[in-house]
Amino acid sequence: MPDPLASFHAVIPAGGSGTRLWPLSRAARPKFLLDLDGSGRSLIQQTFDRLNDLIPAERIHVVTGARHADAIREQLPELSSLFVEPSARDSMPAIGLAAAVIDATDPGAIIGSFAADHVIDDQVSFAEAIGQAVAVARSGLVTTIGITPTGPSTGFGYIESGDRLDVDGAGSARAVRSFVEKPDAATAARYVSGGAHSWNAGMFVTRTDVLLNHLGRLQPGLRAGLGTIAAAWPSPERQSVLDATWPSLTTIAIDHAIAEPVALEGGMAVVPGEFRWDDAGDFAALGDIGAVSSPETIWVDGSGLALSEDGTAIAVVGLDDVIVVRTSDAVLVVDRDSAQQVKDVVAELARRGRDDLL
Repeated sequence: MPDPLASFHAVIPAGGSGTRLWPLSRAARPKFLLDLDGSGRSLIQQTFDRLNDLIPAERIHVVTGARHADAIREQLPELSSLFVEPSARDSMPAIGLAAAVIDATDPGAIIGSFAADHVIDDQVSFAEAIGQAVAVARSGLVTTIGITPTGPSTGFGYIESGDRLDVDGAGSARAVRSFVEKPDAATAARYVSGGAHSWNAGMFVTRTDVLLNHLGRLQPGLRAGLGTIAAAWPSPERQSVLDATWPSLTTIAIDHAIAEPVALEGGMAVVPGEFRWDDAGDFAALGDIGAVSSPETIWVDGSGLALSEDGTAIAVVGLDDVIVVRTSDAVLVVDRDSAQQVKDVVAELARRGRDDLL
């Protein structure tokens, strides 16, 4: 029996600095390089492990910036395919570069993009979702994995599902009606109770030729630039062509470049991801995924999460739902309900020119 994942490649875009997890996450040491749940593996290592359980390491590709390339090579010695971007240009150029290069050697291969910094706790359900998504992608649809909501979150975008699709090997697949930006609380509650909406985790599975053809229609300049780079990839001119062409590529997310317009054309599908998923986006989320306070912490009539990266003892007295984070050069104290606002600290440090703390 043929392997249903025989032509499946995984692409891991590894970018961003995780500003809501400052001071643990910094520009030079973003959250995907950190072990945030106490598992002993960083988030990108966990992502790699999850995919390597399904496909061989040579079909796992990471796209990152030059600043993080060495750290990724150190954390993932099994990795053989690392694309190093000259500058950050959002997810579509990153994923498109991998797609164009993969398509040149494996035409019509299926690729799936998976963020480097998400936490998933059910490998069996994850594998089931991947299998269905690959089956749908073979039919020519761009496919996403919609996470079954655990509640009416206002922190995630949503996918509106439509009619059920008739695809062998993907009995749960549905057409995508639309992608919805982060809603207010009342709208999120309506989405969850209605049952037609799932969380958008940014996982996309598609044939490389389908993706590149859509780009040719919707973002022709970006598609042409990626083609130029891919043509030079096997040659000694790879780096010079990459450096010359990359700055001209449109900075755009795959959601805006492909998912949203293709969904309106009827070319998107969604399969359910019935596993616990978290983007580990802020310190409140860390508690939800199992992070525990440092052993040096002393709680007196208080509760929350206290992390001491440098071993300093932390004592919290009379405060509930508080988050305290200590590194060698910074201390953060924030109420759990205000965890999303930590990014404003990073913005203020940038305004003050404190690059040493970013």
